[in-house]
Amino acid sequence: MPLITRRQALAFTLAAALPISRSALAASALTKVSVALDWTPNTNHIGLYIAQAKGFYSDAGLDVAILPYTDTDAGTLVANGVADFGVSGAIGLFTQCAAGAEIKGVYAIVQTETGRVVFNDERKDIQRPRDLDGKTYGGFGSAWETALISAMIRNDGGKGEVNTVTLGTSAYEALANGSVDFTLEVYTWEGIEAQLEKKALRRFRYTDYGVPDEQTTAIVAGNAFLDSNPEAARGFIQATKRGYDYAVDHADEAADLLVSTTGGALTNADLVKASLKALIDGHYLRTADGKSGIFDPAEASAIGDFLFTNGILLDAQGAKLKDKPDVSRYYTNQFFS
Repeated sequence: MPLITRRQALAFTLAAALPISRSALAASALTKVSVALDWTPNTNHIGLYIAQAKGFYSDAGLDVAILPYTDTDAGTLVANGVADFGVSGAIGLFTQCAAGAEIKGVYAIVQTETGRVVFNDERKDIQRPRDLDGKTYGGFGSAWETALISAMIRNDGGKGEVNTVTLGTSAYEALANGSVDFTLEVYTWEGIEAQLEKKALRRFRYTDYGVPDEQTTAIVAGNAFLDSNPEAARGFIQATKRGYDYAVDHADEAADLLVSTTGGALTNADLVKASLKALIDGHYLRTADGKSGIFDPAEASAIGDFLFTNGILLDAQGAKLKDKPDVSRYYTNQFFS
């Protein structure tokens, strides 16, 4: 091969290789992090999927893997280093921290309580929580459920005594066949689905009967991860906030993206759109004064007091905490700035 031809060949090879090398370099420069879901994909997770689909995570220098739901609690996965972040219920976060789990809440997804006590509309014998005394509740039998229901009934003048059964079927099916008198629902998903299906139900809000409000769903991270990767944590949290804010501001697009990017997990687009509308209209994802993601110290303190007073917070040995914990250690807002 003549010299000029060899030089040309080398130049062409280098020119062709440069875009690939730069692309590979850019990909390798992204920090890989993972986030575990607490359930199959739903509108509580919409900000994660929007941040991924719109490139907010890559803008922050992150390659984020949204892990599929498993039977293992997301907080447990985070505590054991299987996932860097995880979606968790606030009650789960507080109870795990009380027991010594090295995790911390870093993003409050849902800003106010989404749970409801629910029962069939035809039950004219149930007009207020004290009417639930002596009736049958269907649920999972957790200490939180027992304390919640008992407190609502007592605060309404009842004794707070109910029969509890663990459901082996759907809550609404149990209501329909009369095996239980009442149950709990997540209004912004299950409740909206029931409305679309025209189920005749009535509901009690927890906060109307003396139970403190709570930011029901949060993203948690391991303390070791936060200490070792503060910039990655900051990038993830701020990009996630962009995702949730985008969903609030562009609801139709966000709902369509959630359906299209969750691998067929969501087949009822009407439910997704109606649920997201309820979350937006009710200021669940962003408060009326424009706050999203931030933990409210007053709400955290109030629900922490409730959990402690009702003996729900246990130590690593399973004994009730003797001293009220400082729940401000269970979450942080430091990565929003």
